Amino acid sequence: MTRTYKLKGKSVFQVCNYCGCRWSSRGEFLADETLLFNGYQADFESPDKGLFLFTHRGPGCGTTLALEIRHFIDLYHGPVYSERKLNSSDCPGHCANIFNLERCENKCEFAYIRELIQIVRKANGIKSRRR
Repeated sequence: MTRTYKLKGKSVFQVCNYCGCRWSSRGEFLADETLLFNGYQADFESPDKGLFLFTHRGPGCGTTLALEIRHFIDLYHGPVYSERKLNSSDCPGHCANIFNLERCENKCEFAYIRELIQIVRKANGIKSRRR
């Protein structure tokens, strides 16, 4: 389920806390060419509370917006694994690097998030920082 909140009587998905730019829906947010999807901050205790990081490159802006992945989770329709492979010999360490947006082949508790990242990148026109 995506989030919306009321701002002056209108439903809003997200507001830039620096310049005040507003996106009325997740679709509008992801389609905005002034947004750069540039990171994933993992929550290693609660994977669904991790954050997707977007930089708003609107006129006079450059702030980073952090949105909980739970607001995008309904975009993913694949398997979710329960085994945690973080820090194991099988783990390539993608989730430990905030700017790493690569897919992970492990059947790990965080694998669905790595797939969700690919879905969001595609929806955002794959305008993302590579490191």
